[in-house]
Amino acid sequence: MANFNFKKWNTVLGWFSFLIALITYSLTVEPTVSFWDAGEYILTSSKLQVGHPPGAPLFQMLGAFFSIFTFGNNALIGWMMNMMSAVSSAFTILFMFWTITILLKKLVTADGEINKNQAYAILGSGLVGSLAFTFTDSFWFNAVETEVYAMATLIMSVLFWLGLRWNKIWITQEEIDGLF
Repeated sequence: MANFNFKKWNTVLGWFSFLIALITYSLTVEPTVSFWDAGEYILTSSKLQVGHPPGAPLFQMLGAFFSIFTFGNNALIGWMMNMMSAVSSAFTILFMFWTITILLKKLVTADGEINKNQAYAILGSGLVGSLAFTFTDSFWFNAVETEVYAMATLIMSVLFWLGLRWNKIWITQEEIDGLF
């Protein structure tokens, strides 16, 4: 495939989808406290206190880290915690793009070699799929308020992507049979 580097464009378009999601969520993020558990999460994270059971210790520790960047301005704590959800959701979109392209590359090719038209189709599908998820109502709603769902989807998308990456480098069945 002369003059076309799939890996480079996969990386560039993945970060492009991240940037689109981050800009979208940053422009629409809640400026302060929203409904439901958001107020409790903002308070317990900024003070490193215990929230209602079952709690979310990783979320609260990362929230405390993000609240440091208010530099003592308590009026910005709610916004900064909401930005943590926006950043987590934007990273989810990044890993979703890469997951889609890995799955489509496996589906389209048997030997891992793709031509230019297949590359365009794979990258275009990854971009459309990740950006479509960016603008879904339920995901967008959770991306702009302080809730654990944004970070939970980030962790799940990273784990799914890592599983697919691990599968790429795993040994073949013939090599496994040769061990015994």
